[in-house]
Amino acid sequence: MKIQNQRIELPILKEKGISLFIKRDDLNHPIISGNKLRKLKYNLIEAKKQHFDTLLTFGGAYSNHIVATAAAGKEQGFRTIGVIRGDELGKDLKHTLTNNPSLKQAYELGMQFKFVTRTAYRMKTTKPFIDALINEFGAFYLIPEGGTNSFAVKGCEEILTDDDSAFDFITTAIGTGGTISGVINASSEEQQVLGFPALKGDFLEDEIKKYTNKNNWNLIKSYHFGGFAKVNDDLILFLNDFYNTTSVPLDPIYTGKMLFGLIDLIKNDYFARNSSILAIHTGGIQGVRGMNVKLLDKKKNLIAY
Repeated sequence: MKIQNQRIELPILKEKGISLFIKRDDLNHPIISGNKLRKLKYNLIEAKKQHFDTLLTFGGAYSNHIVATAAAGKEQGFRTIGVIRGDELGKDLKHTLTNNPSLKQAYELGMQFKFVTRTAYRMKTTKPFIDALINEFGAFYLIPEGGTNSFAVKGCEEILTDDDSAFDFITTAIGTGGTISGVINASSEEQQVLGFPALKGDFLEDEIKKYTNKNNWNLIKSYHFGGFAKVNDDLILFLNDFYNTTSVPLDPIYTGKMLFGLIDLIKNDYFARNSSILAIHTGGIQGVRGMNVKLLDKKKNLIAY
């Protein structure tokens, strides 16, 4: 399907002479939306090519990637296994599924879970850990946490089209680096690609350089709100106001933080007047339900969509 670029109309954009469009990649699939569909596309082709019938991957309790992999597996006839960070979640599965909409959806899509301690989860890329999983579940096609590998990058190179070559800047949120790597590869040398990390730390540059040799990119590291999956009242207010003004829902983990940062940069004259910007919406709206569960527990304002 052809993904539309939606023009955003805000007073600050008119004041600063900036044109902003959002590529609505969140609409490319009802469940496996945004960059998850892109990342899984060629991985699933490769899994079939190698005659695997099982997919195994990793994620946290509210992972978009876990839900997307479960949905893709069901859609294409794969058994799916999710190795989930947090062994406490497995002690009362019924309670967990009642209180966690993301895991509940993945479970209903047929995914089998293995809950592991946070200490064990940090070992997930080691050979002994993988060998133990093979002994337990049999042969499987392994998809990394977040889905990023060379096949994922290949899929993300298809986010941009020829129609997008006129934009001066392309922006995207970053988790593991696969999406921005594909976008960089597909961009023209005249374009600047800006990435907004959702995590703290300086490891992403090296990850991105594994998948691209181009230099027309930069990371904006000031808008992670304290770290992965952390939010505050300012971000929630922004998400709700943005939706009320534009009718575009943003997830609070990735695209919401990127748009918050992007608008703040515009306010502070980061971009020259008459610049044109294309912001990639990487999906993940299913995560709003899980975030609202946590906000409700803390008696905080909720995301209103």
